[in-house]
Amino acid sequence: MADADGPVSEARTMWLGVVSLCLVQFIDVLGVTVMVTALPAMLSDLRASPDAASLISTGYAMFFGGLLMFGARLGDRFGHRRIIFTGLAIFAVAAVAGATASSVVVLTAARCLQGAAAAMSVPSALRLLTTITADGPQRERAIAGWSASGAAAGASGFVVGGVVTYLVGWRAVFWVYVAVAVLLAVAIRRSVPRDQRADASVRLSVPSVIAFTTAVMAFVVATTLLPQPGRAALGGALLAVAVVLAGVFIIVDRRSAAPLLPRAVLGMRPLRQGAAGGLLNTLTTSSAITLATLYLQNTLGHSPLVAGLMLLPFSVAVIAGSALAAPALVRWAPQRLVSTGLAVIAVCDAALIPAASSTWALPVCVAAGGAGIGLSSVATTRLGTSVPIAVRGTASGIINTAAQLGTAVGIAALLLLATLTTGIPEPGSSAPAIAWGTAALIACTGAVIFGLKSPGHATSFRPTAADSEARTAGKGSPNASP
Repeated sequence: MADADGPVSEARTMWLGVVSLCLVQFIDVLGVTVMVTALPAMLSDLRASPDAASLISTGYAMFFGGLLMFGARLGDRFGHRRIIFTGLAIFAVAAVAGATASSVVVLTAARCLQGAAAAMSVPSALRLLTTITADGPQRERAIAGWSASGAAAGASGFVVGGVVTYLVGWRAVFWVYVAVAVLLAVAIRRSVPRDQRADASVRLSVPSVIAFTTAVMAFVVATTLLPQPGRAALGGALLAVAVVLAGVFIIVDRRSAAPLLPRAVLGMRPLRQGAAGGLLNTLTTSSAITLATLYLQNTLGHSPLVAGLMLLPFSVAVIAGSALAAPALVRWAPQRLVSTGLAVIAVCDAALIPAASSTWALPVCVAAGGAGIGLSSVATTRLGTSVPIAVRGTASGIINTAAQLGTAVGIAALLLLATLTTGIPEPGSSAPAIAWGTAALIACTGAVIFGLKSPGHATSFRPTAADSEARTAGKGSPNASP
């Protein structure tokens, strides 16, 4: 009986680890949007100017997107399990600061610190998820859960923030974060094997980290400011600064003995395709859903709660799409599944134009988009992590950064396009048809490109001897201390 219980117990422990790591991604990605619908209540409670809204909403995304690559390299250097614990601890402390904030300055600082903590945790969580699962159906299911948690979190933030703020107030969101961070730390300690020795051979290039981080941060802030009336000039200036800093990063990183983005890693085609697909996924969905949220509230006059509930089918369908993706990858090449998902997203974005004013058609439409990104995101994550285990930490940083940049670019570009054409949704305005149509065209183009690149049959990453050895070494005692 003991022999029978052993494998069952190991499987349960492994899946507890998978669920816990997926939830790390969920709460961290949720943080990007969860406070958006709570902003009016926050500003009123803290007696702050409306201008402070951009600081509160942008701070998290700025530090999250800017520090993802640094977080990935920290995991490579000091151990991914250790870095997750550190990230969760900082996240919880920042949540306490946010829950007890008495000024906009403290609240903004707490949000920024949470974003930095999230950037530490997410790359290491994905790296560990691909380590504790075996290549094949087991890992496909784990990646499906990971992709579903990330995609659902991005859209669920509007709903969660609106519902919690409406029922018990915005400070409760931060207190929930504290409890969840503690529970996740306990679950990961019990289910994820401890790190091996810290790899002293992994070095961090401080100039590369600074140049990359400041470039991404400047870009995220610029894309936030560009669509705002009266701030476009500042946004344009910051965008130029971001481009210059990106150039500086390329020069510095190429000359570095310990590059943040090694050429050998960037030369891996599956990783490049996974990053490109992840960027397209968020660019064509986050932007369309944001415009739909504004249209429902500002033009049709729905409350944040009602608007969130009408968009809830998107998050539900993401889970369904991700569940379908795992068995589909057994028969289809990942590129083909990305193409299918982007094609469904294109149909959703185009259908929003006639469906936006319909109480029943809009939820059906966004559900289709959710299913599309569910299919595509699983495939892009599969592509991005089909690399040797030694570089999966860096790979996870790259694909997560690409997804965050896709969100920033998509929202900024479509809001700016709407401003220049139909106008930002407001009382009496028409639907942002041109912006939604553009998102559909981008998704359709991506679907065609990935369709042409598809080998037409399922492919799998073949682990090397070093990969197998590293995975076996990682199966230490799950109850060991970090």
